[in-house]
Amino acid sequence: MIPNYKNVHLRFKLNGHHYSFEDLMEVAYSFVKEGEPYQQELGNFLLDWLDRHDFIIVKTSGSTGRPKRLKIKKQAMVNSAIMTGDFFKLEPGNKMLNCLPSNFIAGKMMIVRALILGLELDMVEPKALPLIDYEKKYDFCAFTPMQLKNFAKYFNSIKTVIVGGGRVSNHIVSLIQDTKPQVWETYGMTETVSHIAVKKLNHRGDSEVHKRFKALPNISLSVDDRNCLVIDAPKLSDDKIVTNDIVKLHSDTSFDWLGRYDNVINSGGIKLYPEQIEFKLRGKIEPQFFITSIPDDTLGEKVILVLENDKNDIDTSIFNSLDKFEKPKEIFTIPKFIETGSGKIHRKKTLKALGLIN
Repeated sequence: MIPNYKNVHLRFKLNGHHYSFEDLMEVAYSFVKEGEPYQQELGNFLLDWLDRHDFIIVKTSGSTGRPKRLKIKKQAMVNSAIMTGDFFKLEPGNKMLNCLPSNFIAGKMMIVRALILGLELDMVEPKALPLIDYEKKYDFCAFTPMQLKNFAKYFNSIKTVIVGGGRVSNHIVSLIQDTKPQVWETYGMTETVSHIAVKKLNHRGDSEVHKRFKALPNISLSVDDRNCLVIDAPKLSDDKIVTNDIVKLHSDTSFDWLGRYDNVINSGGIKLYPEQIEFKLRGKIEPQFFITSIPDDTLGEKVILVLENDKNDIDTSIFNSLDKFEKPKEIFTIPKFIETGSGKIHRKKTLKALGLIN
């Protein structure tokens, strides 16, 4: 029998305490009225989850455009939780740590997994370095790439870690290779109700799970005429989901992610993927940065590097690892990037602040 969003699993715990459906309503109200900001976000989500509607309204991150408000069915979130639980072999009574904000889909789904699968959930304030009990053992946890980097030397007490919300650099991957937990990079978005594919990052081997993203069960993949990923996930969405993510498809269940269609640069007739260039440069540039382009009379578009810094102190020899057309032709600096509500770089608004686009 498939679990229903109207029920709270008997083994569910929040911060060490069992709660029934009715008790959880009271706790949610308490969080909203008296809690810290991150607890208020948790309380608001719980009230939405426990109300009489069969859907919740979720906002997207807005990293590639205006944030959107989406209506997502609660049963789709339940189905997503079950898929994750099956893949990672989560069982009732397993302990789970959540240090993601509850106002975006990744954090919401951590809570839903606990409610539906009967997990013991510990909520901590979302920080770059979460403050947790390092002696306590956890079966499952989710991090952002920055949290993963900062937490890598501490998390031997965690069995399985998933990381999402941004590309994981080679530097971070090297930090976690020999750590005890299994660490998986996830691919997903608000429209897919969190992740729909995963790739293992550590304990490197030659298996497919290390080489490319592998779809979770009951999900089928294809591409459109732009080579952008199309996701068929009937348990998560009534319609196929057409993304703006350019991929190299290996089968209907596996792919390599190349970059965003919105960000592709055509320089001298050569298609370049900024995210791939950024991946090559990560670990070589200390401040935050991103690769983009501006119009050029000769090339059509020329590659530039935008640096979050007061000055340009880049040693251009780091570009030697790049192909000829990938090398930035100019470097621009700005003291602070414009960011979305979820903390992602808003490239277009940052370029507007620099006066590079209208």
